[in-house]
Amino acid sequence: MFVVGLTGGIGSGKSAVATLFANKGVTVINADSLAREVVVAGSDAIAQIALHFGADILDDAGNLKRSELRQIVFADKQERLWLETLLHPLIAKLMQNRIANCASSFCIIESPLLLETEQHKLVNRVLVVDVAEQTQLQRAMQRDRNDETTIRAIMATQMSRVDRLQYADDVIVNETGISALAAAVHALHNKYLALAAGNAQ
Repeated sequence: MFVVGLTGGIGSGKSAVATLFANKGVTVINADSLAREVVVAGSDAIAQIALHFGADILDDAGNLKRSELRQIVFADKQERLWLETLLHPLIAKLMQNRIANCASSFCIIESPLLLETEQHKLVNRVLVVDVAEQTQLQRAMQRDRNDETTIRAIMATQMSRVDRLQYADDVIVNETGISALAAAVHALHNKYLALAAGNAQ
């Protein structure tokens, strides 16, 4: 299976790009969705999280209080590393399973931490969605209703824009609106179909 890793900083527009590929029939494996899947109420992972952070990190239904956990782990690097050590192997296992069951000509892994984790080893090609840092801030603050300090803390945990671009096989600059984005995705879709066909031979 030919796999494209789709990544970019917070607020860059990864989800919009992923949706455009999905509309063309491409299977998109979303790492954030998998991360939610491994911490469903009653799972072993959520039990360990409650043991580590205290039962107050869960709501009455046994679900994770995500915003509270996010604030804790982005304020304390050691706590973030503890959580990543627990969750990343579980996410990777699910990811490998979804790749094996991918039904489209190629599949996409959409992940904000593709390059910061072992996930990049699962892909044949890296597609980076790139925007200026100020654009990231404005979009993420508007979308998530978080303050600038929180968004900057999240950005600080992600690979720098310069480093991320060095790993890119393909880049979409997402500063000019949806029509330009759609055109870029259309061109890459044709490119990846050709690469996937060559890969299968």
